[in-house]
Amino acid sequence: MNQDCKILVVEDDASIRFGLLEVFESEGFSVASCERGDEAEAKIGDELPDLIILDVMLPGKNGYEICRDLRTRGCRVPILMLTAKGQEVDKVVGLDSGADDYVTKPFGVRELVARVHALLRRCERIEGEPETKESPKGFQVGEARIDERTWEITRADGESDRLTPKEMELLRYLHQHRGEVLSRDAILDAVWGIRYFGTTRTLDQCVAQLRKKIGDAGTSPKFLKTVHGVGYQLNQVTSA
Repeated sequence: MNQDCKILVVEDDASIRFGLLEVFESEGFSVASCERGDEAEAKIGDELPDLIILDVMLPGKNGYEICRDLRTRGCRVPILMLTAKGQEVDKVVGLDSGADDYVTKPFGVRELVARVHALLRRCERIEGEPETKESPKGFQVGEARIDERTWEITRADGESDRLTPKEMELLRYLHQHRGEVLSRDAILDAVWGIRYFGTTRTLDQCVAQLRKKIGDAGTSPKFLKTVHGVGYQLNQVTSA
Protein backbone atom coordinates (compact mmCIF):
# COMPACT_ATOMS: atom_id res chain seq x y z
CA MET A 1 0.00 0.00 0.00
CA ASN A 2 1.25 3.47 -0.90
CA GLN A 3 0.59 4.87 2.57
CA ASP A 4 3.15 2.43 3.96
CA CYS A 5 5.85 3.69 1.56
CA LYS A 6 7.93 6.80 2.07
CA ILE A 7 9.56 8.71 -0.79
CA LEU A 8 12.37 11.19 -0.24
CA VAL A 9 12.65 13.91 -2.90
CA VAL A 10 16.11 15.53 -3.10
CA GLU A 11 15.67 18.51 -5.41
CA ASP A 12 16.88 22.12 -5.12
CA ASP A 13 14.32 23.63 -7.52
CA ALA A 14 11.50 24.64 -5.17
CA SER A 15 8.76 24.52 -7.82
CA ILE A 16 9.71 20.96 -8.86
CA ARG A 17 10.20 19.86 -5.26
CA PHE A 18 6.83 21.10 -4.05
CA GLY A 19 5.15 19.80 -7.20
CA LEU A 20 6.51 16.31 -6.59
CA LEU A 21 5.48 16.43 -2.93
CA GLU A 22 1.93 17.28 -3.99
CA VAL A 23 1.82 14.59 -6.69
CA PHE A 24 3.09 11.75 -4.53
CA GLU A 25 1.01 12.75 -1.52
CA SER A 26 -2.05 12.64 -3.80
CA GLU A 27 -0.95 9.10 -4.76
CA GLY A 28 -1.08 8.12 -1.10
CA PHE A 29 2.66 8.09 -0.38
CA SER A 30 4.35 9.54 2.67
CA VAL A 31 6.77 12.14 1.29
CA ALA A 32 9.79 13.97 2.71
CA SER A 33 12.12 16.38 0.94
CA CYS A 34 15.60 17.88 1.00
CA GLU A 35 17.04 20.68 -1.13
CA ARG A 36 20.81 20.35 -0.60
CA GLY A 37 23.12 17.54 -1.60
CA ASP A 38 25.35 17.91 1.44
CA GLU A 39 22.33 17.39 3.71
CA ALA A 40 20.79 14.50 1.77
CA GLU A 41 22.54 11.56 3.44
CA ALA A 42 21.65 12.76 6.94
CA LYS A 43 18.05 13.20 5.78
CA ILE A 44 18.04 9.66 4.38
CA GLY A 45 19.26 8.36 7.73
CA ASP A 46 16.53 10.26 9.55
CA GLU A 47 13.63 9.46 7.21
CA LEU A 48 14.55 5.87 6.17
CA PRO A 49 12.75 6.19 2.81
CA ASP A 50 11.60 3.26 0.68
CA LEU A 51 12.62 5.12 -2.50
CA ILE A 52 14.73 8.19 -3.28
CA ILE A 53 14.13 10.64 -6.13
CA LEU A 54 17.52 12.30 -6.54
CA ASP A 55 18.36 15.31 -8.69
CA VAL A 56 21.81 15.31 -10.30
CA MET A 57 22.65 19.00 -9.98
CA LEU A 58 22.46 19.94 -6.31
CA PRO A 59 24.23 22.51 -4.12
CA GLY A 60 26.86 21.14 -1.77
CA LYS A 61 27.14 17.66 -3.32
CA ASN A 62 25.90 16.32 -6.63
CA GLY A 63 23.56 13.39 -7.10
CA TYR A 64 26.22 11.10 -8.57
CA GLU A 65 28.38 11.47 -5.45
CA ILE A 66 25.42 10.88 -3.13
CA CYS A 67 24.34 7.78 -5.04
CA ARG A 68 27.87 6.35 -5.13
CA ASP A 69 28.39 6.96 -1.41
CA LEU A 70 25.09 5.32 -0.51
CA ARG A 71 25.86 2.19 -2.54
CA THR A 72 29.39 2.00 -1.12
CA ARG A 73 27.88 1.92 2.37
CA GLY A 74 25.55 -0.90 1.34
CA CYS A 75 22.33 1.12 1.00
CA ARG A 76 19.92 -0.83 -1.22
CA VAL A 77 17.07 1.70 -1.33
CA PRO A 78 15.99 2.16 -4.98
CA ILE A 79 17.17 5.47 -6.45
CA LEU A 80 15.57 7.27 -9.39
CA MET A 81 17.73 10.11 -10.69
CA LEU A 82 16.50 13.31 -12.30
CA THR A 83 18.77 14.90 -14.89
CA ALA A 84 18.28 18.03 -16.97
CA LYS A 85 21.08 17.16 -19.36
CA GLY A 86 19.60 14.23 -21.22
CA GLN A 87 22.90 13.13 -22.74
CA GLU A 88 23.69 9.44 -22.84
CA VAL A 89 26.99 9.87 -20.99
CA ASP A 90 25.17 11.44 -18.03
CA LYS A 91 22.74 8.51 -17.89
CA VAL A 92 25.62 6.04 -17.97
CA VAL A 93 27.35 7.89 -15.12
CA GLY A 94 24.12 7.76 -13.13
CA LEU A 95 23.70 4.02 -13.63
CA ASP A 96 27.38 3.43 -12.93
CA SER A 97 26.95 5.31 -9.64
CA GLY A 98 24.28 2.82 -8.61
CA ALA A 99 21.02 4.46 -9.70
CA ASP A 100 18.16 2.12 -10.61
CA ASP A 101 16.47 4.39 -13.12
CA TYR A 102 16.55 7.95 -14.42
CA VAL A 103 14.15 10.49 -15.89
CA THR A 104 15.22 13.44 -18.00
CA LYS A 105 13.80 16.90 -17.34
CA PRO A 106 11.32 18.06 -18.43
CA PHE A 107 9.38 14.90 -17.60
CA GLY A 108 5.76 13.87 -17.57
CA VAL A 109 4.30 13.39 -14.10
CA ARG A 110 2.44 10.21 -15.11
CA GLU A 111 5.64 8.68 -16.43
CA LEU A 112 7.50 9.48 -13.22
CA VAL A 113 4.73 8.02 -11.05
CA ALA A 114 4.64 4.86 -13.19
CA ARG A 115 8.40 4.42 -12.88
CA VAL A 116 8.23 4.83 -9.09
CA HIS A 117 5.51 2.19 -8.83
CA ALA A 118 7.52 -0.15 -11.08
CA LEU A 119 10.68 0.27 -8.99
CA LEU A 120 8.81 -0.44 -5.76
CA ARG A 121 7.13 -3.53 -7.25
CA ARG A 122 10.48 -4.89 -8.43
CA CYS A 123 12.06 -4.42 -5.00
CA GLU A 124 9.11 -6.16 -3.32
CA ARG A 125 9.50 -9.15 -5.65
CA ILE A 126 13.26 -9.42 -5.10
CA GLU A 127 13.14 -9.06 -1.31
CA GLY A 128 9.98 -11.11 -0.81
CA GLU A 129 10.85 -14.24 -2.77
CA PRO A 130 11.30 -17.29 -0.50
CA GLU A 131 14.39 -19.44 -0.78
CA THR A 132 13.43 -22.74 -2.45
CA LYS A 133 15.15 -25.39 -4.51
CA GLU A 134 14.09 -23.46 -7.60
CA SER A 135 15.32 -20.18 -6.07
CA PRO A 136 18.90 -20.82 -4.87
CA LYS A 137 20.80 -18.51 -2.55
CA GLY A 138 23.28 -17.68 -5.27
CA PHE A 139 24.88 -18.57 -8.55
CA GLN A 140 28.03 -18.00 -10.54
CA VAL A 141 28.65 -16.26 -13.82
CA GLY A 142 32.09 -17.29 -14.96
CA GLU A 143 34.25 -16.85 -11.85
CA ALA A 144 31.99 -14.19 -10.32
CA ARG A 145 29.83 -15.30 -7.38
CA ILE A 146 26.40 -13.66 -6.97
CA ASP A 147 24.75 -13.77 -3.54
CA GLU A 148 21.00 -13.32 -3.99
CA ARG A 149 20.48 -12.56 -0.29
CA THR A 150 22.86 -9.58 -0.17
CA TRP A 151 22.89 -8.63 -3.89
CA GLU A 152 26.68 -8.80 -3.77
CA ILE A 153 29.01 -9.94 -6.56
CA THR A 154 32.43 -11.29 -5.63
CA ARG A 155 34.91 -11.68 -8.46
CA ALA A 156 37.83 -14.12 -8.73
CA ASP A 157 40.29 -11.40 -7.64
CA GLY A 158 38.42 -11.04 -4.36
CA GLU A 159 36.98 -7.64 -5.24
CA SER A 160 33.24 -7.20 -4.80
CA ASP A 161 30.40 -4.93 -5.90
CA ARG A 162 26.81 -4.57 -4.81
CA LEU A 163 24.00 -4.83 -7.34
CA THR A 164 21.20 -2.32 -7.57
CA PRO A 165 17.64 -3.71 -7.41
CA LYS A 166 17.28 -3.41 -11.18
CA GLU A 167 20.62 -5.11 -11.84
CA MET A 168 19.69 -7.95 -9.48
CA GLU A 169 16.37 -8.53 -11.20
CA LEU A 170 17.93 -8.38 -14.65
CA LEU A 171 20.71 -10.82 -13.75
CA ARG A 172 18.23 -13.13 -12.04
CA TYR A 173 15.99 -13.13 -15.13
CA LEU A 174 18.95 -13.89 -17.39
CA HIS A 175 20.01 -16.66 -15.00
CA GLN A 176 16.53 -18.19 -15.07
CA HIS A 177 16.78 -18.29 -18.88
CA ARG A 178 20.49 -19.09 -19.10
CA GLY A 179 21.60 -20.34 -22.48
CA GLU A 180 18.57 -18.84 -24.21
CA VAL A 181 18.77 -15.99 -26.69
CA LEU A 182 16.43 -13.34 -25.28
CA SER A 183 15.15 -10.39 -27.29
CA ARG A 184 15.49 -6.89 -25.90
CA ASP A 185 11.71 -6.49 -25.93
CA ALA A 186 11.20 -9.70 -23.93
CA ILE A 187 13.75 -8.58 -21.33
CA LEU A 188 12.25 -5.10 -21.06
CA ASP A 189 8.75 -6.54 -20.59
CA ALA A 190 9.94 -8.96 -17.90
CA VAL A 191 12.26 -6.64 -15.96
CA TRP A 192 11.06 -3.10 -16.67
CA GLY A 193 7.39 -3.99 -17.15
CA ILE A 194 5.02 -3.79 -20.10
CA ARG A 195 4.26 -0.13 -19.29
CA TYR A 196 7.91 0.89 -19.64
CA PHE A 197 8.17 4.20 -21.50
CA GLY A 198 11.87 4.32 -22.37
CA THR A 199 14.12 2.89 -25.06
CA THR A 200 16.26 -0.22 -25.30
CA ARG A 201 19.31 1.94 -24.51
CA THR A 202 18.35 1.71 -20.84
CA LEU A 203 18.73 -2.07 -21.03
CA ASP A 204 21.99 -1.81 -22.96
CA GLN A 205 23.44 0.53 -20.34
CA CYS A 206 22.34 -1.75 -17.49
CA VAL A 207 23.98 -4.72 -19.23
CA ALA A 208 27.18 -2.69 -19.57
CA GLN A 209 27.19 -2.06 -15.80
CA LEU A 210 26.57 -5.75 -15.09
CA ARG A 211 29.48 -6.74 -17.32
CA LYS A 212 31.79 -4.48 -15.35
CA LYS A 213 30.63 -5.93 -12.05
CA ILE A 214 30.98 -9.58 -13.09
CA GLY A 215 34.35 -8.91 -14.73
CA ASP A 216 33.06 -9.54 -18.25
CA ALA A 217 33.65 -6.11 -19.78
CA GLY A 218 35.64 -5.60 -22.95
CA THR A 219 35.18 -5.98 -26.68
CA SER A 220 34.33 -9.71 -26.52
CA PRO A 221 32.30 -10.62 -23.39
CA LYS A 222 32.50 -14.34 -22.57
CA PHE A 223 29.39 -14.79 -20.46
CA LEU A 224 26.86 -12.00 -20.98
CA LYS A 225 26.87 -11.96 -24.75
CA THR A 226 25.22 -9.61 -27.21
CA VAL A 227 23.29 -11.37 -29.97
CA HIS A 228 23.32 -8.70 -32.66
CA GLY A 229 19.93 -7.72 -33.97
CA VAL A 230 18.16 -9.71 -31.24
CA GLY A 231 19.24 -9.16 -27.63
CA TYR A 232 21.34 -11.01 -25.05
CA GLN A 233 22.37 -14.48 -23.92
CA LEU A 234 23.83 -15.54 -20.56
CA ASN A 235 26.16 -18.54 -20.71
CA GLN A 236 28.40 -20.61 -18.40
CA VAL A 237 26.33 -20.08 -15.28
CA THR A 238 26.54 -22.34 -12.21
CA SER A 239 23.88 -22.45 -9.49
CA ALA A 240 25.12 -22.48 -5.90
